[in-house]
Amino acid sequence: MTRPATPLPWLLLLLSVTTGLVDAISVLGLGKVFTANMTGNIVFLGFAAVGTPGFAPLSYVVAILAFMTGALVAGRVGKGHEGRPMRRWLLIAALVEAGLLWIAAAVAIGFDPASPSPDGRLQAIIALTAIAMGFRNATIRQLKVPDLTTTVLTLTITGLAADSRLAGGGNPNWGRRVGSVVAIGLGAAIGAALVMQGRLVAPLLLAGGLVLAGTLACMAHPSAREPVSA
Repeated sequence: MTRPATPLPWLLLLLSVTTGLVDAISVLGLGKVFTANMTGNIVFLGFAAVGTPGFAPLSYVVAILAFMTGALVAGRVGKGHEGRPMRRWLLIAALVEAGLLWIAAAVAIGFDPASPSPDGRLQAIIALTAIAMGFRNATIRQLKVPDLTTTVLTLTITGLAADSRLAGGGNPNWGRRVGSVVAIGLGAAIGAALVMQGRLVAPLLLAGGLVLAGTLACMAHPSAREPVSA
């Protein structure tokens, strides 16, 4: 019997769109901080360490610690689902991520992204979205789908060039790689358009909705009944 093809790559491309949304929210609406990609925060923290104007160290520390917390919990959840149907694990991951993004949307009601002051609400939105993205990253890491990390594009773009026919390669997974780049760019454009209209609530709600809807669609596929491998 032919094994059903997995819909995971399509789900991860959709999640890549939500990464662009979250990056737009955090960078444009929360004051030069990343909650989906920690490389930028380490760089910004280095800037802040030497007193560079416009870089608030507290936001970067909160984002990094919250991201690690989400990843830690997701690691435990993933280990606990080894040998169980994938659909249950995917549903838990989606509910956690969407729930955190929607709570962040509730906190963001009335928040002005044009002048994000360093108050408790700002740090709460950073923490909630960073926990969600940390949980997502750890989950995707355990799924081990090649060339679809949903958040980081450096290695993806490197692979497009280094594995191209011009470089003597065979262009492996080029569709996934290009799709990932386009998806994050698309999400960033949509998120930026919403944030520039003074909105954080709408892109946060949209991101959570896409995560949950895409996961539910993926769960309906027969392959989602298969057990999670170690």
